[in-house]
Amino acid sequence: MRTGRAMCASLLSIVCVAALSSCGTVDESSFRAYDVSHISRVDDIARLVPESVARDGKLSVGMNASYAPAEFLASDGQTPVGYDVDLSRAMAQVLGLKAQFVNASFDSIIPSIGSKFDIGMSAFSITPERIETVDFVSYFKAGEKFVVRKGNPERVNRDQLCGRKIGVQTGTIEEQHLLTASEQCEAQDKPDIEVMSFKQQATVTTAVMTGKIDAFYADSPVAGYAMSQTGDALESLGQDIGVAHHGIAITKGDEQTVEAIQQAMQWLMDSGDYQKILHMWGADDGAEHQALINPQE
Repeated sequence: MRTGRAMCASLLSIVCVAALSSCGTVDESSFRAYDVSHISRVDDIARLVPESVARDGKLSVGMNASYAPAEFLASDGQTPVGYDVDLSRAMAQVLGLKAQFVNASFDSIIPSIGSKFDIGMSAFSITPERIETVDFVSYFKAGEKFVVRKGNPERVNRDQLCGRKIGVQTGTIEEQHLLTASEQCEAQDKPDIEVMSFKQQATVTTAVMTGKIDAFYADSPVAGYAMSQTGDALESLGQDIGVAHHGIAITKGDEQTVEAIQQAMQWLMDSGDYQKILHMWGADDGAEHQALINPQE
């Protein structure tokens, strides 16, 4: 879903975003949350949490639960699952809190941090533009992919996207990058890119599977997950492009919460729970070794 890299200098290098995709045909009933009951409160870290967050005993987490394997809903249509969900629960344990998840549209999460929820954890790529609005603690890294139907029947060439229908999730960096690339097409007197934006990534994935759009653009772990869950229906188009940090979004200037989240995530990395959670969701390739505050590259 959710973010991207440097803006593309030309149409031939449009490939710089990060989105995650999920498939509506997945049977999530077999998924189980990572057991965080063995993780105890770490007093030195928990004391960093400001009273404004700690007073109700909950860490409220804004996320858009449509982006497997990072965050999506189980088969009951209510229970959030995914590695972002498990990492949030584990962090809350370290902080002596209980994670409370608030499902929201992706583009509404960052503006609502500090009012509707304490943090946002929804596969946000860390970008200079976003750092102007919120602070981030990094915890994951991902490249990006174009995904097409098996065999690429539409003969999509990611270096020649003018005139193509490409799916993205609303409010993502992918959407912004493709809109910019579409303007480049128009400037060259070529058909523009028909950027098909959807609120839910699952809808984007389904649109490719049914042939309504030519391809979607997404983060590599989620794109890979979508392909694995759809049998032979989908395949990636070329190699992964770029790598960027994903971050937990926190109210700008809230140094106490930033430090508490950074230390809690680093504790999970050092304890091995972080790696176990990613492994459970097949996201090992995105593992980081350090939780950084507002990394620039």
